[in-house]
Amino acid sequence: CVRACVCARVCGCPKGGGASTPAGLKEDSTQQENQRFHFDLWFLLTLQNWILDFGRPIIILPLEWFPLNKPSAGDYFHMAYNVITPFLMLKLIERSPRPLPRSAIYLCIITFVMGASIHLVGDSINHRLILSGYQLHLSVRENPIIKDLKPATLIDSFELLYYYDEHLGHLMWYIPFFIILFIYFTGCFTKAEKHKKIPISGWLLLGPSSLYYWYLVTEGQITELFLLTFLAMVVMAIHQKRKGLGLDSNGLFLFYSFSFTVLLVGLWVVYLWEDPVLRNKYPGLIYVPEPWSYYTLHIKKNH
Repeated sequence: CVRACVCARVCGCPKGGGASTPAGLKEDSTQQENQRFHFDLWFLLTLQNWILDFGRPIIILPLEWFPLNKPSAGDYFHMAYNVITPFLMLKLIERSPRPLPRSAIYLCIITFVMGASIHLVGDSINHRLILSGYQLHLSVRENPIIKDLKPATLIDSFELLYYYDEHLGHLMWYIPFFIILFIYFTGCFTKAEKHKKIPISGWLLLGPSSLYYWYLVTEGQITELFLLTFLAMVVMAIHQKRKGLGLDSNGLFLFYSFSFTVLLVGLWVVYLWEDPVLRNKYPGLIYVPEPWSYYTLHIKKNH
């Protein structure tokens, strides 16, 4: 021990060996590893988002192939999404180069799973109503198959189902989803220039990732939540830049994905700006129609 201390003083090393200890070297190695681009996690997230969420109603086996009183293949894919997505997000958080608030993350994951499960039930019933003539571009009470129901209190029950599906379920699903992404984003800042570049694999994933977020924002009717998250990311990036820190490859990938999503949502709104039917269904200051409403109004009825 005495000899080690003498050697440390002669060589100018910190007492006890400092960062040259195996534990210190291992910590530095782990931090550098976590600052690399996480292609595997971003790829899996994008792939399962496209298949289990975006593609669930159109790619999976048609709903008509299954009894209407039993879960369909799409419902089972939704169940898989409710398990796989929070797992991948937890793995993403684990790879953050900086320690993040674990309690907040766990609470968000629990709320996320509950909200996505509420949406699973409402969405499953909603798709069965479409087979019976339900029109997504109309409100619940304006739908021909709903407004003539007897007794009239049944309409209230369908409005409650719509509230669970399109409002409460979405809020409990998406609010924690974006909070987790933002928490992860806060740990994606570094001084090392070599970590501030997106690899080619990241650029290839950027398009599919942004397109999925466009679907998430428009179909989930969460434009305000998305814009607030994006604004918080911009403010965080400006604040960290003043401290001499820049986004690493993972932070840049997330930031660019959200930036392209803003552009896509803007183009979508401009394209449908003069649509009178969708304007009637989506009143208010922020007008962002749902893709499935557009589908039932302009595509399905023409085939």
